[in-house]
Amino acid sequence: MSKQIQDAYIVAAFRTPVGRSRGMFRNTRPDDLLAHCIRGVVNSVPQLNPAEIEDVIGGCSLPEGEQGLNVARTSALLAGLPVDVPGFALNRFCSSGVQAVALAADRIRLGDAEVMIGCGTESMSLVPMPGGRLAVNPKVFEMPGLRGLAFGMGATAEEVAKRWNISRADQDAFSVESNRRALEAIKTGEFKDEILPYEIEEHLLSPDGQSVQVVRRLVDTDEGPRPSTLESVGKLKTVFDAKGSVTAGNSSQMSDGAGAVLLMSERKVKELGVTPLARFVCFAVTGCPPEIMGIGPIKAIPRALEMAGLKKEDMDWIELNEAFASQSLAVIRELGLDMAKVNPLGGAIALGHPLGATGAIRTATVVHALKRHNLRYGMVTMCMASGMGAAGIFERV
Repeated sequence: MSKQIQDAYIVAAFRTPVGRSRGMFRNTRPDDLLAHCIRGVVNSVPQLNPAEIEDVIGGCSLPEGEQGLNVARTSALLAGLPVDVPGFALNRFCSSGVQAVALAADRIRLGDAEVMIGCGTESMSLVPMPGGRLAVNPKVFEMPGLRGLAFGMGATAEEVAKRWNISRADQDAFSVESNRRALEAIKTGEFKDEILPYEIEEHLLSPDGQSVQVVRRLVDTDEGPRPSTLESVGKLKTVFDAKGSVTAGNSSQMSDGAGAVLLMSERKVKELGVTPLARFVCFAVTGCPPEIMGIGPIKAIPRALEMAGLKKEDMDWIELNEAFASQSLAVIRELGLDMAKVNPLGGAIALGHPLGATGAIRTATVVHALKRHNLRYGMVTMCMASGMGAAGIFERV
């Protein structure tokens, strides 16, 4: 029997503050960060029976070590969900978090579920790139067009800068503006509604070395944004090519963090009397040459807009993950995006990029921003390693 497509609604979306790699979350497990967010979205809807959650889908880009062993299931149990609630982890690199949200939404839209959680987590402190053991298939060096699979991300950013004529000056200016916007957003409390403060527990040796003190502190602010100027970022040396233009200052920061999104069907929303934040509209994934992976959104954004029956001008807020300034500028210029609508609160160059968590984190950002600023349509989009692009669209309700 055929089922009628139904809408999926986001009823809660929270994230941790994002920490710098080897920063405030350097000793915090990623499954604990994710459990915190899962617990937060569930507790925000007290009328929901947690046993009604039909699955927890969690994104992670490097699912090993402390974030291995099906981190979604582990985190769900750590969050206190009933053992009957299942979970699974997925990996679509940098879009893993928003892919998890999209898959959760699709289960609802197809009528196979009423309540789902899409989420993501990543600790680049505990599981640094490229993971424990990188083993690229040697055949990629023999097959035309596949050598880019072995490129470091910085090398692909340099390639994009060359092909799209993105200057060092433009990249540095973009990074300075990203930090300015992020610092202003923190100052004005723009992230307050989406961040779940997290208590860090640290064990510190006393000055005399005779005892250990347990120190607890609550963190509620992203650690990455820092004041920068064209002069200060202009002094940084290139990292990936001696004659290139990509530096630590105009690249995304390695980071730690997590985010979770609670989704429901229209029937469940009405039954529980919940006011949704947004409606899931659509999600698109496309491929591109691996050696210029950063331009993935150039194809994904038009595809998502086509699926939604919308135009780029309809987008009121665009969260474009700033993997690198070069690829962000290439996407913006190629598609003619409105710079005022792209990352109004700063992007990953300032706020950080905890890989598989970023999609869920930025989903929380966009749905809260749409509500706060009384806007209609928002998008989360990013490039991905191996040459892919993703874009998800959300509508405030």
